Amino acid sequence: MKIISYNVNGIRAAVKKGFVEWLVAADPDVICLQEIKAQKEQLDLGLFEAAGYPYHYWFSAQKKGYSGVAILCKKKPQNIIYGTGIASMDFEGRNLRVDFPEVSIMSLYLPSGTNIQRLEHKFEYMDLFRAYIDELKKEKSNLVICGDYNICHEAIDIHDPVRNKNVSGFLPEERAWMGAFLKSGFTDAFRALNTEPHQYSWWSYRANSRANNKGWRLDYTLVSDTLKQKIKRALILKEAVHSDHCPVLLELKTN
Repeated sequence: MKIISYNVNGIRAAVKKGFVEWLVAADPDVICLQEIKAQKEQLDLGLFEAAGYPYHYWFSAQKKGYSGVAILCKKKPQNIIYGTGIASMDFEGRNLRVDFPEVSIMSLYLPSGTNIQRLEHKFEYMDLFRAYIDELKKEKSNLVICGDYNICHEAIDIHDPVRNKNVSGFLPEERAWMGAFLKSGFTDAFRALNTEPHQYSWWSYRANSRANNKGWRLDYTLVSDTLKQKIKRALILKEAVHSDHCPVLLELKTN
């Protein structure tokens, strides 16, 4: 099973930059999108269906043009869960899950901490999310949580760890949360197979950051430890340029 996660920074803008053609070539079984910045009715859904994804699910923020997640599937899931049922988490459209017999796949867009208020919201969300997943694991043992976590876990995941140590996304508290979340029963699929530095999934639009590879690894495919032995491939697809993020790919061995 091939799964891709992609913060598209506006699905409508990404489509204009060739996203659908890229999707056909990439050919995932499931693609999790974040920051779609659109309501379902604003999209030409036929484009995705023609690309081979007749099953598509959209969970938009209440605020138009902001946040939102989606999942596109080749095969019909058994179950679709919109949000978490926790109002403070769901009004910005940040969690969407599809269940298949062998695995449950979530598209996650964790808040960024752009100012004091948003940082407080981010920490609250992180705490609520951890509690939510702790309960969900009792029901769904094989989880893949794809998405933009807005956190660089280790120094290897950011181009300048020293200068960014007090910047949201690389704060000690955020990094500690990520470490504890992984220890609670998850594996960072990319790092399980790739230990090389300078591997990033987001670059600022400023100062020619992408060309100079001054980036951050914010996008992850975290898999339940029960699936660790099924990880076949985990890649960062940096050639895709529809967004300030690039996609990350996970391929799991199936029975």
